[in-house]
Parts: sequence; structure tokens; C-alpha cells
Amino acid sequence: MESDSSLNQLNQSFLELLAALVRAPSVVGSEDPFFRVLRRELELHRARVNHYQGLMVACGDQPESLIVSAHIDRHGIVCTGPNEFQFAAFVTKNQGELDGNSVSEQTVHAIVARFRGARVEAYDPWNGGYLGQGEIRSAFYCDHRRNIVFDIPDLVGLRPGTPVAYLEHLAVRDDSLSAQLDNVLMVALVVDMFRRGFQGTALFTAEEEAGRSWRYILGWFNRFHPTTQRLLVLDTSPYPDKDTADMQEVVLRKRDAHGTFSPALVSLLEDVCQRAGASYGYKDAYIDAENEKRQRQGLLPRSVGRTELGRVVSATQGGINGATLQIPTTGYHTNRETASLAAVRAALAVTDLLIEA
Repeated sequence: MESDSSLNQLNQSFLELLAALVRAPSVVGSEDPFFRVLRRELELHRARVNHYQGLMVACGDQPESLIVSAHIDRHGIVCTGPNEFQFAAFVTKNQGELDGNSVSEQTVHAIVARFRGARVEAYDPWNGGYLGQGEIRSAFYCDHRRNIVFDIPDLVGLRPGTPVAYLEHLAVRDDSLSAQLDNVLMVALVVDMFRRGFQGTALFTAEEEAGRSWRYILGWFNRFHPTTQRLLVLDTSPYPDKDTADMQEVVLRKRDAHGTFSPALVSLLEDVCQRAGASYGYKDAYIDAENEKRQRQGLLPRSVGRTELGRVVSATQGGINGATLQIPTTGYHTNRETASLAAVRAALAVTDLLIEA
């Protein structure tokens, strides 16, 4: 981790935690090793932890006070045959669920460019053991396989199903931090909430990048909490450039393409942001404004977005609802995704007040 005076302006223990979690690979579909790292950190802060399929749940002494959620998986690659590597989120087991609506599907050619030349490491999908590293020499989209195929000449003899992750380090600069932040940044934030005294419930989900995490959330609610209006989903939120991202320190939503979020919890977040002195913007309002510009230019509108929370809201006809809290970033879905230190400080301040609420 690079070091400078900025470390003194931001919670040191949080940055150390984030750096450690960034180094723990968690390719979508091969998250078990990261779950073990996560469990150790949570139990260090006396959380009660249970592991279900695709989901780890941590509870404090007031588990129903607030339920927060963050996904642990990150984009990566998986070995699918002899010296053959494909984009993990689109491997065969997920092909039946691709409907063209995800950000990854809509930006598939950009993803190809983002991976070329990157250093990567292979690891055992069960125990997390290191299996080697290399550099992506080339990548291309295959129409027949409906997936990105990668050439990684330094990684040979791997078994099919072996995950390959970005070789990661957290970089902290004058006013920002960078890594493959989606969504290890918010995982670190939630773990840090327990360090700061959070007594509610945290859900850590797998396979969000493959569009499956909402089903694991729904399965847990069906077991223990048939309804709630206080589910808070944390994530990063992409913006096209630094100036646009810096227009707000945290990002809220009133809705997505699937439905409307809980007005009461959205209002609470507004109030908490104001009390914390954190500037905020609404992503749905931002996209609506952009679409007005696109319409005047004769361009097709952008989707308002499909979130994990929205899928749960839609599946339960609003019986399970809540709100989202996001940190604005640039360089989305790369190993150089960047968030401002001001935004991270704001998220820490907002969650401090949520812990007390």
C-alpha cells in the first residue's frame, strides 16, 4: 500500500483492513477463501457469524435494528479447459441468466480492453492457496461462446474451474484510493462498522456480478425475516469522470428499473447525510437528467439501473425493501477503480450515525 500524509486524515485501521481484504482474491463463483478471511475479521470484533450457501451473516446484540448488505465477489477469470480462460461472470453455468441488462453485458468490449496487460494470479477455489501468476497477453470476445477468452501464457496446467484474479494492491494517493474496489470497499466498511460498535445484522453475498446474490438474500429472509423495510445495500457507483463523481460524496437512490425503494429509509439516509455533513446525490435523478440530454441529441436512453435491492423488491412485491448507500467511483470494473478519500470519510461519518440510530 502506498503511503502519504492522507493516511493521517483517514481512519488508519480502516485503510489497513481494506488493504488486507484487497489482497484476498474473491473471483465471482470462487468466493469461499474470501469468506474465511472475512469470518476471521468479523469474529475478531465479536460478531456472531453463520455461513449459508452464497451468503455469510454476521449479527450483533440487536440483529433487527438495521440489516446491511454488501457483496464480496469481484470480476475475474476462470480456467475452462487446457490453457483456456474465460470471463468468470459469463461462464456456462450463467449463460441461461444473461438477458443483456447487466452493466457487464452492456460493456463487454470495454471489459476486454480493461483486462489486457493486467497482472493476475491463480488460486485454489477451496482453500485459497496460491497457484501462480502471469500477465494477460490478449483477450477477445467469442461470439460462439458468448464470452471473453483470455490468453495467459504464464499460467499453464491449471485445472478447469481454477479462478484467476487481478494481482492486487491498494494504492493511496493525495486525495484518492484505488484498487478493484467493487465491492471490497464496502465489505471493509461493514466490517469496520462492527469495530465501531454496530449491533445489527450484516449480509455478505456471493455472485452479485453474475446476477445471483439477490436470491441468496431472499433465501435468508425467507428463513428468518419474511418482511422488512430496513435493508440497506452498500455498493460502489460508477461515474464517467472525476469531476462528475466529486459532485457528491455519497450516492443515494429512490428507485431503480425494478421498483421504488423505501421512502422512510431513504428519508432517514438524507437526514443522516445532512447531520454528518456529507454531500449526496441521487443516481436515478442523475441518469434521468442525462437521458434528457441524450433525447435532445437523438440518442437512446440509458437504463436507470438494476440493483441487487431492486431485484429483491420486485421478487417480494415490496415486502422486503430498503435503500442503497453508495460511494461514487471512476474506473469501474478495473483494478484501478478510484474513490476519493473525501467520499470514504463521508461514508464512515454516515455509518457512524447509522450505528447510533
